[in-house]
Amino acid sequence: MNKTKYSLEQFYIAKNLIRWTLLIFPVAISVGLLVALFLWLLDIATATRWQNMWLIFLLPFAGIIISWLYRYYGKNSDAGNNLIMDEIHKPGGGIPARMTPLILFTTVLTHVTGGSAGREGTAVQMGGSISALFSRWFKLHHERKRILLMCGMSAGFAAVFGTPVTGAIFALEVLTIGRIKYDALIPCLIASIIADITCSSCGTHHTQYHIAFIDEGARYFPHIAFNVILLIKVVIAGVLFGLAGFLFAELSHLLKNKATVYITKKWLIPVVGAVLIVGISYLLGTFDYLGLGVTNPNPNGISIVNAFKEGGAGYFSWFWKLILTAITLSFGFKGGEVTPLFFIGATLGNTLAVITGSPIDLFAGLGFIAVFAGATNTPLACTIMGIELFGSAHVIYYAVACFTAYYFSGHSGIYHSQRVAVSKFHTVLHGEETIKQVKENNKKNGYKN
Repeated sequence: MNKTKYSLEQFYIAKNLIRWTLLIFPVAISVGLLVALFLWLLDIATATRWQNMWLIFLLPFAGIIISWLYRYYGKNSDAGNNLIMDEIHKPGGGIPARMTPLILFTTVLTHVTGGSAGREGTAVQMGGSISALFSRWFKLHHERKRILLMCGMSAGFAAVFGTPVTGAIFALEVLTIGRIKYDALIPCLIASIIADITCSSCGTHHTQYHIAFIDEGARYFPHIAFNVILLIKVVIAGVLFGLAGFLFAELSHLLKNKATVYITKKWLIPVVGAVLIVGISYLLGTFDYLGLGVTNPNPNGISIVNAFKEGGAGYFSWFWKLILTAITLSFGFKGGEVTPLFFIGATLGNTLAVITGSPIDLFAGLGFIAVFAGATNTPLACTIMGIELFGSAHVIYYAVACFTAYYFSGHSGIYHSQRVAVSKFHTVLHGEETIKQVKENNKKNGYKN
């Protein structure tokens, strides 16, 4: 009897997975192709701006165009990633198909004119929009639609960074702080892998990062396979990475709220932001903080890649990127937050390594993933990202940095639609709260249940 029941259960699981694979396949391929197109356009936009720096003076006009497009054609697309997360939590107004061309065009426009933004938000929004379109074509009910939306998020994230496992875990972990539902685990992984393969098949080359540091420091205890002194430094760095993620999230929300309150004409908001971005860049005497910041045509310039080297960042490079990105995204320009968070983390890690006498490439890599972990409340996904991008040799340091940053970033985050299931504060002090306690605590502190 039990054997028959067990066999039937596995049969239905296999049948369900085959059905999901068939549903996911067209979605993931579409997202992979769109991300490949997006990355190609982004490379052209970045190269064009570096060759024609006068384009940054068009940033105010780009802001007006973006504002006008979203006002008259965006419907509810302006909510971006938060709209997708809200639809996953609870069905609402739906995700319009127009989100894909709008975010694709406006992100490229932001980058070619010098906005300090990323690319993850665009890829995830395209993934969510395309998966919502297919869910309407397939006439899926909410539970299946919810999973397909998560698959779209996974596919976009995986394709844009070349990290399929991270993409799958990110879509599961980012929705709710403190709790992960595994009902979409395999579908998200399938979507991530297919989208990543599709994007790579189009000739897309992701940036390769390398940590050359080999942990051969003194072992003070015979059965501990890592450097205890270095680990203590990593913990301290993790606290600061978490605080940097907190600062970015809080500043972004503050600037967006204040801009809406004090600038009554909506089209003026991006104009003011553009003036601030260009003005600050000229005051700093460098344009290194504009755009993605992954690479820099100047071999001695500041970028994510150069942050892994000695002398690749100034003491306050992380702060200026944080300021300019917060202004860019809060004042109405489009793009993602994640690549700028990589920049902030890598340059902060470089600075902390210099101050503490630690390995620069290791700390740049730790900052790269840990600031992202703190700002998005996704420590597991970011630890896996460290393995996918840098290799598994230093996984203990990755986990310690990401988990520490997660706790010290508080309940703040770049996605206001992210829900709180388990309070970090009470988890550390008293263990996991009951659902009733969580809801009461969230209501008191203004967080969403």
